[in-house]
Amino acid sequence: MGDTYDVVIVGGGPVGLGLAVQLGQAGISVLLVERHATPVRVPKGQNLTQRTMEHFQAWDAEAALRNARTIPPEYGIGGLTAYGTLLGEYRYDWLARERVREYYRTDNERLPQYCTEQVLRDRVTALPSVVTALGCTAQAVSQDEGGVTIRYRDTAGTEHAATAQYLVGCDGSRSLIRHEAQITETRSDHDRTMALIVFRSDGLNQLLERFPGKSFYNVLTPELEGYWMFLGRVDLDGNWFFHAPVPDSARTEAFDFAGYLHRAVGAEFDVAIEYTGFWDLRFAQADAYRAGRIFLAGDAAHSHPPYGGYGINTGLEDARNLGWKLAAVLHGWGGAHLLDSYHAERHPVFESTARDFIEKSIREDSRFLARYSPAKDQDAFETEWRNRGTDAKAEVESFAPHYAGSPIVFGPDGAVCSAVGAHSFAARPGHHLAPRAMSNGNAGPDIARAGLTLLALDAEADDVAAFETAANACRVPLAVLHDTFDNGREAYGARLVLLRPDGFVAWAGDRLDTSASAIIARVTGQDGLETTAACAIRC
Repeated sequence: MGDTYDVVIVGGGPVGLGLAVQLGQAGISVLLVERHATPVRVPKGQNLTQRTMEHFQAWDAEAALRNARTIPPEYGIGGLTAYGTLLGEYRYDWLARERVREYYRTDNERLPQYCTEQVLRDRVTALPSVVTALGCTAQAVSQDEGGVTIRYRDTAGTEHAATAQYLVGCDGSRSLIRHEAQITETRSDHDRTMALIVFRSDGLNQLLERFPGKSFYNVLTPELEGYWMFLGRVDLDGNWFFHAPVPDSARTEAFDFAGYLHRAVGAEFDVAIEYTGFWDLRFAQADAYRAGRIFLAGDAAHSHPPYGGYGINTGLEDARNLGWKLAAVLHGWGGAHLLDSYHAERHPVFESTARDFIEKSIREDSRFLARYSPAKDQDAFETEWRNRGTDAKAEVESFAPHYAGSPIVFGPDGAVCSAVGAHSFAARPGHHLAPRAMSNGNAGPDIARAGLTLLALDAEADDVAAFETAANACRVPLAVLHDTFDNGREAYGARLVLLRPDGFVAWAGDRLDTSASAIIARVTGQDGLETTAACAIRC
């Protein structure tokens, strides 16, 4: 019935597009169904972390993304938090991601999501195994033991059908795919109506010249009880966005948004509103990221208020994680348990992101505002305000999502997958491998896109040979990178480091402490008794 693909992706926002690139580069046949013919020009999802920019490196799209930025590199993309009003007396730097720059291969970036989407759309068109159905809307999905069927409709109203081995819903917080797959979700409502305002103002550009290098601004006021007024620069041409809590009546009645902006900034300036949107402030997470042959990623799997730039970065990590696993299974070297590890790794990471960063921030801001103010006790307020500036730096340093508790890595006993971690050069199973310069001049190890990578630093030859033999027996592609255990690479703390295609450490050690076949089998999800035994026999 209709065309047949390896994978159908529903939703062509940044997450669906990133997944399509990941799969397309692996030669997987993909149908991408997206209801918008062109990207929606609402600025959101702008702060891209260094880790996210590593994805764009892997997708051969980093240079194009840098060129698409709307703020010149020399201007700066930092942020600040202010008390009372933006032009008030109290402020500190916020989300200073440069503090963790050395642990990643490249710099962070900032640009509107619609620019990011266009870069990824352009990249997808260069991949012959990816077919796009833009301006098309998914209507229904069904699955059985043999595959998945999707029905979708184009702009002319014509219905189409396609089948695939797997389907991934990247279709947003109101996901049709989640509903069709009968996956429930858990919600946490904050009973707040939020507004997003897109506007033009040349006067605001002039007012904020006093904050060179800053592109986003967060204002805390006691009356909002810890919920932010957030202002973001789109470019240097007078385009801005603003989101903040508003009364429920603002949805239906006249509301003075210009006055609200003036209040947040602490001065009057010209405002020409171009777009107004509303949403309910809530957290939501699918209770399962997989139902048979159907998977969820991005906002379809988890959604939260736009606090701290976590949303798009979390979604793109979903795409990188699920993408290599789907490709491995479809190419025959990923085992039955590999796809289950997607939920096992990514579900607890979002739970932690929501709990330990976003909700924690709201709670702590609320407590601070209730307890301290310059009017009550200026000395106590200023002491605590300085402490908050230090805590803001710690927040960036402690956001280090990892899979130490994953069933397909060799993490420590009792470890759990979490967004809370510590940046380190040590090669720790389940953690992202930080770059150390290689003898060939590269900033870090060249991680294989298809298969595993073994970094061998003055390692014993018989151990390396055991890995190669085991990978061959298990039919797993393995690239071996030889180098010396010095010149900074000793910081890895291990002479043997086994890396996944997403750059996370699967196993590390100076010598093999278990059979190489058992390691390869577990890391690739081939760890059923029959498969592991077969690998061992072939070894």
